[in-house]
Amino acid sequence: MGFQSLAFLVLLALTAVLCPLAAKKDRRAGTALAMLVSAGFYLWGLGDRVLLGFNILLIGGAVTFGAARYWRSGKAENRRRTVLLLAAVWHIAVLLGFKYLGFFTGGAVSLGWAPLGLSFFTFQQLWFLKEVRTGQLPPAELEKLDADTFTLFCLFFPTVSSGPILRPGAFFPQTRGEKYLRPDWDDRAAGLYAIAFGMAKKVLLADALGAVVNNGYQHLDQLTAPAAWLVILGYTLQLYFDFSGYCDIATGAARLLGIRLPVNFDSPYRALSVGEFWKRWHMTLTAFLRECVYFPLGGSRLGTAKTYRNILIVFLISGFWHGAGWTFLVWGGLHGLAQVLERAWGPGRERLPKAIRWAGTFLFVNLAWVFFRAPSLSAAGSVLRAALSGGWGLPAFLTEGLLPSEAEALNVLGLGGKTGVLLLAAVFLIALIAALKPGNTIRRMDAFRPTAARCALCCILLVWATLSFSGVATFIYANF
Repeated sequence: MGFQSLAFLVLLALTAVLCPLAAKKDRRAGTALAMLVSAGFYLWGLGDRVLLGFNILLIGGAVTFGAARYWRSGKAENRRRTVLLLAAVWHIAVLLGFKYLGFFTGGAVSLGWAPLGLSFFTFQQLWFLKEVRTGQLPPAELEKLDADTFTLFCLFFPTVSSGPILRPGAFFPQTRGEKYLRPDWDDRAAGLYAIAFGMAKKVLLADALGAVVNNGYQHLDQLTAPAAWLVILGYTLQLYFDFSGYCDIATGAARLLGIRLPVNFDSPYRALSVGEFWKRWHMTLTAFLRECVYFPLGGSRLGTAKTYRNILIVFLISGFWHGAGWTFLVWGGLHGLAQVLERAWGPGRERLPKAIRWAGTFLFVNLAWVFFRAPSLSAAGSVLRAALSGGWGLPAFLTEGLLPSEAEALNVLGLGGKTGVLLLAAVFLIALIAALKPGNTIRRMDAFRPTAARCALCCILLVWATLSFSGVATFIYANF
């Protein structure tokens, strides 16, 4: 079951009503119901390997929970550290086995599939183990932690398939807060606001841009230079609205249950450097890699050379986490190398005009996304060559399938062959303005207060997105 479906909206509505009702009588009953809803949501999304995939996550959760219980047992510290290490090794081994066995064996051995959300689940479990080991999740929190609450943390339906990655020390205290499963009207209004805008981002912008991008990659040998640049920019915008739209919906759904999720995006395409970009893009992944990989490697404390090494390692891991392919490794390596060069440049770069720093950063991010999207290094090379040396003109195939319902409505006005070009221009213009404006949906949630105009806008966006559900693609990050 995807967020972009009527089934999800019905499930969410029922959950937002029934869980608070159950929690009024007994908070544990509300937690148990939310946990069962989350398990059902996950099972629905697993397809034909439903039991195997579900059991893998349940076993993984049991390994983590058991290791945490052993940690607080008071036994010898070296034994407790060994148990936590073995639990971490288990999670890494499962992730490598399901996602990367084919890559490591050159395709000779491959499972051919991975449980839904395994990458996010694995990092979340590793973060939990790390916070248990360092004391960031205090012993008092572990003492109060029960199996239902921990299972909810593992399978929480807004985040289980595509994040954001939950920090244990920020999630569990909320489950004892006053608003947990007892949201007030401000929370409900803010949640519905985020869901409406998230749906619009995904259905009306991301999927429209995705049609243009897919058309380009299906006709690589026919790309002109303008078409190639539209494909490159289109994917940059598509990925942002797809993933940030997911996070908006997830955050809104959680707010309906009185839970606040972490901010995962903060206008990343306004960044003036690649380093700043990663402080604004997929912020929970950045925080995980910083705290669980970069700092343990020594961070920037061991001298310049090792700092550069650590940065490259972190971003190669980031690339590999996204997918088992050379394109992802190249993408991660490019971002790591860019940050090394920025550090080497030093304060001199900060003296450049902001417009130049922004343009250079935005251009780099666009070009690097080509490797993230392309099915192969050769396909990425084809797009980049077309962008630099392709012909002129805008091929007709580029607008095929772009907002078909809206295109049909415009054709009634007798626009003829101009419909596709007008829709193309409108989608890119709206997407650019929305991506580059300051602020974001999640940060505006706390200040959101319902008015007649705001309610009308949210209703229009939600209804429009719902009517456009047919043919909507799955969220991109669900594949990772």
